Amino acid sequence: MKKIIVAFLISFSINAQIKLPRLISDGMILQRDTKFNIWGWASPNEKIELDFNHKAYKTTTAQDGKWSIQLPSQKAGGPYEMTLKASNTIVLKNILFGDVWLCSGQSNMELPMDRLKDKYKEEIAKSANPNIRQFLVPDEYYFAKERNDFSSGSWVEANPLNVLQFTGVGYFFALEIYEKYKIPIGLINSALGGSPAESWISEESIKKFPEYEQEYLKFKDGKLEKQIDENDRKVSLNWYKLLNETDLGLKDKWRNSIETSDWKEMNVPGHWADGELGKINGSVWFKKEFVLEKVKENQAKLILGRIVDADSVFVNGHFVGTTSYQYPPRIYSFNTDVLKEGKNEITVRIINNSGKGGFVIYKPYELIVGDKTIDLKGTWKYKLGSKMEPLPGQTFVRWKPVGLYNAMIAPLKDYPIKGVLWYQGEANTRKPLEYGPLMQTLISNWRAQWKQEKLPFLLVQLPNFMEPKTEPTESNWAALRQQQLNTLKVPNTGLAITIDLGEWNDIHPLNKYDVGKRLSLQARKLVYGEKNLTASGPIFQSMKQNGNKLILSFSDIGTGLQSKNGNELKEFAIAGTDGKFVWAKAVIEGDKIVVWNDAVLNPVKVRYAWADNPVEANLYNKENLPASPFEAELK
Repeated sequence: MKKIIVAFLISFSINAQIKLPRLISDGMILQRDTKFNIWGWASPNEKIELDFNHKAYKTTTAQDGKWSIQLPSQKAGGPYEMTLKASNTIVLKNILFGDVWLCSGQSNMELPMDRLKDKYKEEIAKSANPNIRQFLVPDEYYFAKERNDFSSGSWVEANPLNVLQFTGVGYFFALEIYEKYKIPIGLINSALGGSPAESWISEESIKKFPEYEQEYLKFKDGKLEKQIDENDRKVSLNWYKLLNETDLGLKDKWRNSIETSDWKEMNVPGHWADGELGKINGSVWFKKEFVLEKVKENQAKLILGRIVDADSVFVNGHFVGTTSYQYPPRIYSFNTDVLKEGKNEITVRIINNSGKGGFVIYKPYELIVGDKTIDLKGTWKYKLGSKMEPLPGQTFVRWKPVGLYNAMIAPLKDYPIKGVLWYQGEANTRKPLEYGPLMQTLISNWRAQWKQEKLPFLLVQLPNFMEPKTEPTESNWAALRQQQLNTLKVPNTGLAITIDLGEWNDIHPLNKYDVGKRLSLQARKLVYGEKNLTASGPIFQSMKQNGNKLILSFSDIGTGLQSKNGNELKEFAIAGTDGKFVWAKAVIEGDKIVVWNDAVLNPVKVRYAWADNPVEANLYNKENLPASPFEAELK
């Protein structure tokens, strides 16, 4: 009996101690100029004291163990300390007050500076700044209910090491805002690759979309989730197990220098489905020989563009790197002691589980040793390691409705923020017309959660992507951009137009500096009060008909409209009552655009940059910001 009592007292003592959410921690940046809460948990009826800035604040925990103390607003600055006392004492150090921005969406927001380190070497080297910090929310989902905390996470200051984990878009946004206003900037990085908008909406708000509500309810109790996860895991493990067991390249050690007279040849970059091998899934091994003079440097860098899907890379039989999925750039640094004077060999094992495998074209493929660069494009030898049936597609439970909201947004609701940076939409291009209603619901949902009716919401419009078309055509990407443009009807929203910042062969374009800068322009005008700033490229406003011509009016023209390259305006198309779009001529007349096609006598519709990748779109304002793609019809 005595042991039971002692155990109970020990348990009670542990539970009585103050526990803080992950956000409330050393190094946090708190939102300036607004009242804010410090909260946590302890035993029921526990007395909590908080000492901050020479004042003491007290409260008592509720029956559920939660407590909260509201503190008065503070000006930007710091660092401060904060002490919390109950049966234990917690001292929080290095606290700043500034502006906190939530960075959310999918992979282009999540994409870290580490993926950009070759493009932004100088920026990373100069990144040390204790006034720019990030809290990285763990990638998790949960359907049963809203969570009240994260499983991990801490505030870290920007420096050349820490910044590698910062969101690239968010970091460049923060840098622009800090350099302009010298206010500490906190980034909460809560984004997940591949996620659709409905994943980020609450259970109550998703009821506006019965299809998504029903899908969510299937997963709420966790049983279906567990069943699918176990099945997907089993199918995947069995597929890769069979692949490795049957791969002749693993069995016969093709990673080493071997006889290759029976190997075929293929031009790299390219996809093997387009050549003699055909549409095969499984593993294919590639080899390329190159010649070196005596190597004096200690480090070499191998750049292999992008590979679909997974790769393992060897130089003279020595393993130098691997990547497990298709999107990251393949950049492998290694010690030059694996190289030798004379003939050397690169071996790449590619695993492709579905679709077309191979080397993505129009990417760099080279070996850099000191000041020498060896071009690796051209003829490679290849041999099939193992032919497999395509791996059945996964269900991706983590992207189902509500799950990301519950796990990655709900725990933030008591933490005041300045605004939201949102980069997402690629995952919703299959049903573009529902994107506008989804985003309006999401914005209302989040504003209600934070109890901020006018919470600023700054969106990134989808950039150009995929192969360009020579004729006017339908485009789900263009239709979704239109829905993003329509979101500007919601008060206190802004749109960063990025139609010129994409890469046709990469859904993750590397230019994140200009994305962050264009978001910062929106923030400066909408949030920080620079009302006369030109923060956007031209936005279509209205049109009227004059004979066989349409006269278009725009907002955000700045000091005037221009053709970016001085050539005639491109990517305008018009349609008559038959709805068939044809290319149109377009000229700038003052602050208007006049468009026409002599073959269309009664034009009623107009489109600009209406394509997945409108490469010739060249309407800008004189502040060098591109016009938003759009579609419009005479009323």
